[in-house]
Amino acid sequence: MKQAARAQLAQSINLTPQLLQSIRLLQLTSPQLEQELLQALALNPMLEQDESDEAGETDIDAGECQSDDAALEAAAWDELPEPMHGSTNPPGGSGADDDGIARIADGSSSDPRVRLLQELALEWDPDALPLAQWWLDHCDDRGYLEQPVRELIAQGARALAVAKAEMRLSRLRLLHGPWPGMAAADASECLRAQLRAQRSHLRATDTDEVATFQLAERILDGHIALLAANEVGALAKTVRADVATVERAIGLIRALSPSAVEEPADDTGGYIIPDVVVRFIGGDWRVALNGRAAPRVRVAAHCERALADAPGDQSVLRGLLDEARWLVRGVAMRNETLLRTAQVLVERQRGFLERGEEAIAPLTLREVADTIAMHESTVSRITTGKYIQTPRGTFELKRLFAVRLEGAAVSGAAVKAMVKRLIDAEPPHAPLADDTIAGLLERRGVRIARRTVAKYRDQLSIGPARSRQRPAPTPFAG
Repeated sequence: MKQAARAQLAQSINLTPQLLQSIRLLQLTSPQLEQELLQALALNPMLEQDESDEAGETDIDAGECQSDDAALEAAAWDELPEPMHGSTNPPGGSGADDDGIARIADGSSSDPRVRLLQELALEWDPDALPLAQWWLDHCDDRGYLEQPVRELIAQGARALAVAKAEMRLSRLRLLHGPWPGMAAADASECLRAQLRAQRSHLRATDTDEVATFQLAERILDGHIALLAANEVGALAKTVRADVATVERAIGLIRALSPSAVEEPADDTGGYIIPDVVVRFIGGDWRVALNGRAAPRVRVAAHCERALADAPGDQSVLRGLLDEARWLVRGVAMRNETLLRTAQVLVERQRGFLERGEEAIAPLTLREVADTIAMHESTVSRITTGKYIQTPRGTFELKRLFAVRLEGAAVSGAAVKAMVKRLIDAEPPHAPLADDTIAGLLERRGVRIARRTVAKYRDQLSIGPARSRQRPAPTPFAG
């Protein structure tokens, strides 16, 4: 066999700790971002709060973050899969006119087990859901199992009358499912599941990154005590790796979450802080970021100058300076992406802002992503849990997406609004039946089945015609 060497040039994107931080910042809601920045200001002396301008509505310069490195990092967001809860076409959906985004906008349960079970219902077979529910019922608020795995497998097999192998497989599906680390036996297993989820998106050619992930898994598997004690030197000696490689692996681990439980997007402590503000000025809709949503931070210039001229080993302070720069850059990229996405949403849904629900146009994640030259997953992350303030009220950005009704040029949300208006205008003594409403809509060019009208009516919490009927008014007898 003849062997030959061939040179090949390829571009790849590595999921570095800095990139993982950027992805996490992209997903944070306003209260979460505020907490993150306040904590960073308290812990990192290289950061300071930017109070040069009064907090208010701010525009982001479109070229502010468009360096080559920033563009490359933004592109790397697309390496991660789109979150299941943001999919506009979930597996197992009930039909082409079933608006997955509308289900999110209706709010979510405060119980993480309920939220995850609702998410699993979109992709798991109905027969597998009781097993998932059983495991979730035996998890604490952080997603960890409350009893040893073997005991729970035996108990679950008896309670649900299934084989132990099915119970074991169900837990593994949860562990490596949409919330990686859920139903973990301990913190080590939870973190390893998260690492495995991230590692699965690496290319086979990224040998250095794959090796770093493998080392991080080894550290979590048998050396978590040394990791907790921050004994980097002893850890490097134990795993037989150089200190720099171990530090990179530790950076990957520290970027993970100790809990697999995802906070609900609408969990804002009883009030909503809009991320974006929209106003109609001079005959046009103006979009701006709400500067009051989170403190503005910057790298402290005096610290940066002092460190540049400082003698001796200043590696610790230089590390803090790098962290400060990464944080400031990540927040700027997040804000730019949020503003660009909001501008597209407002442009496409101008009819909704001016005329109301019946004018909301069909719009998908892919259409917005194509417009701003990003991936659907990036658009999904930046719109989840972010709120927009408009003259029609404050609501989640997700509400501006709408699934096109099959066979029509309108969205399901618009048709639902039409159904509500027809019912609101019906005579109390002669309410409209579902097939009658379907017929009235057909005259306007919207063809939907009677069962679709019934589904929208149920979503609006409106009863059938017979329950809405009221006695006709008695004519006045003079």
